[in-house]
Amino acid sequence: MLKKRLIAVLILREGKVVQSVRFKHTNVIHYDAVHAMEAFNKWAVDEIVILNVSPEPSSKTQFAEIVERISSQCFVPLSAGGWIDTAEYAQTLLRCGADKIVLNTAFADNPDLVKSLSLKFGRQCIVASIDGKHSDEGESWIAVDRGTRLIHTSPEEWAKHVVGLGAGEIFFNSIDHDGARKGYDLQNLEKISATVNVPVIAFGGVFGWNHLVEGIHAGASAVAAANQFHYTEQSTRKAKSFLANAGVLVRIQGQNLKTSSN
Repeated sequence: MLKKRLIAVLILREGKVVQSVRFKHTNVIHYDAVHAMEAFNKWAVDEIVILNVSPEPSSKTQFAEIVERISSQCFVPLSAGGWIDTAEYAQTLLRCGADKIVLNTAFADNPDLVKSLSLKFGRQCIVASIDGKHSDEGESWIAVDRGTRLIHTSPEEWAKHVVGLGAGEIFFNSIDHDGARKGYDLQNLEKISATVNVPVIAFGGVFGWNHLVEGIHAGASAVAAANQFHYTEQSTRKAKSFLANAGVLVRIQGQNLKTSSN
């Protein structure tokens, strides 16, 4: 049986780890991303995702340098994304130590880039970041360009689109749930997980560890959090213990942990 993964997310703006609330990034959590990563290394996280949400593309060089610093001390798989608009920059991040690249706007504006990257590096290297946004009428659309531009396509249809272009994994977030402490967007998470045959990572809105369990039950292969992990000591260890007690098969320090079953 496949183990469910627990993923810590570092959101960087101008090189600093920031708190994200509905895609607004005002509070600095760590001034050095390496310090945040070191804690996760010790706390049994399965993977780390690092995202550059800086408003200017000039941040790309600094971000690549941070990825290189983190990867030199990171003992788990590392995914990196943000401002990947050329094959050269994607390759730079991989050379700096990223195991996977996270793409968002490229799926809308440069599908040929996505196809070429998937062919060159393999679809297992391509993570599609899908950001959902609820309309005033209650419909769910897709947002790109760091949440600033809407595409009138449902999340599950967009999921099929990105997989068709070569994505091997989906990282799903909801702008409305991001930092809102009410759990994942379970309705759209369930639809996406039922629509595609690639792993889906749930992200956005975790406040209690029960939210992680809800994400798994909605079909996610992995559950991720950012803000919550930064503010709780030994957070990922506690989260994994909670998952295990809920009957979810997880890995802790190289061992399977499942203390009960559904």
